[in-house]
Amino acid sequence: MQTHFTPEQLADPKTADANQILRNCVHCGFCTATCPTYVLLGDELDSPRGRIYLMKDMLEKGGPPSPDVVKHVDRCLSCLSCMTTCPSGVNYMHLVDHARSHIEQHHKRPIAERWMRNILGFAMPRPNVFRWALRAGKLAVPFAGILQSLGFKRLAAALALVPANALPTEPLGQPGTYPAIGEKRGRVGLLQGCVQSVTDPSINAATIRLLTRLGFEVVVSAEESCCGSLTHHMGREVEAHGFAKRTIDQWTKANLDHILITASGCGTVIKDYGFMLRHDQAYAAKAAVISAKAMDVTEFLVTLDLAQKPPQNLRVAYHSACSMQHGQKIIAAPIALLQHAGFEVVSVPEGHLCCGSAGTYNMMQPEIAEQLKQRKLKNIAQTEVDIVAAGNLGCITQLQSGVGKPMLHTIELLDWAYGGVKPKALGE
Repeated sequence: MQTHFTPEQLADPKTADANQILRNCVHCGFCTATCPTYVLLGDELDSPRGRIYLMKDMLEKGGPPSPDVVKHVDRCLSCLSCMTTCPSGVNYMHLVDHARSHIEQHHKRPIAERWMRNILGFAMPRPNVFRWALRAGKLAVPFAGILQSLGFKRLAAALALVPANALPTEPLGQPGTYPAIGEKRGRVGLLQGCVQSVTDPSINAATIRLLTRLGFEVVVSAEESCCGSLTHHMGREVEAHGFAKRTIDQWTKANLDHILITASGCGTVIKDYGFMLRHDQAYAAKAAVISAKAMDVTEFLVTLDLAQKPPQNLRVAYHSACSMQHGQKIIAAPIALLQHAGFEVVSVPEGHLCCGSAGTYNMMQPEIAEQLKQRKLKNIAQTEVDIVAAGNLGCITQLQSGVGKPMLHTIELLDWAYGGVKPKALGE
């Protein structure tokens, strides 16, 4: 793709990076076939190729973007399916992240949208604040229908995601060091996470149980709150980098062999810390080290010599989160681990398409998210399984209300298969 940035614009290293990404695009359009929003809406501007043209024009002109550009960039899920399809190696992730940052700096959103984004950007990355926000949300849930009818669709969509039951408590997974059982094989850090630690702490608990039984000392930092992924995808670069630096400092101090992540959306961003902070003299080197140590928990477990388990007589549909299969290119490991643990694993039709969760997308773009959710649920229903497994809390939260089967994190099934606690969702 031909670009027309001025020498002054190219003096900015971030613009220079965007320029190189744009020039790699050859307009082939392979990306359109696998883009969820294009598949749904059929609009070229809601395809990666169309958005690339819009972002190129916006960045070349500089200044405030047009409302049309903002609309179509906002509709992007950042599922990164286009990057799996692209034959030219266009790093769409880095380009759209840069475009979102530009929009955040130069575009003034309508007050209701600004208010919603500010609440989500403040509450969700802070576990204590988020816990209170969910409690307040429970009180407002009965009014969701009224809010929907009055046009507050985003707020109604957020209330639909508020857990119906009391927030679970789980001591295992709180900050601290969990010693290895038996001979110590290594020392790993575990991302506590912000949303996950509040709404489903059993995921981290299962991870700690399994890892310690396998001989690994597990460190959960007391100072880490959010990896920065939520605000990063909202274009709030300063906030995101602040969260990232805090996390990097904690893990650097802990002196870890590996850093394990159970939320694939977070993992995709943490593995990109080296790029995110490449121009920060104080953090560039440290960020690169942390990125190199970061692994999804299944990516780590598949390197270990786990025992082959007899058949469990349970069929599991594995839903591969976009951030797992497209962002981190982890496809075979979770399936192989589940099969090795004795489960029969069934693929979900159209597995490459997003479920509509995508961080805060299901709250900020509820109509499109709901269409993608229903499409995913129909595809899962075709599998006729006993359990649905996924490696990302956002996907689990998005789908579990309509899937009609127990929906669990992959690690919960693996922990159970290798001597851990049977997940509550599977009954007694």
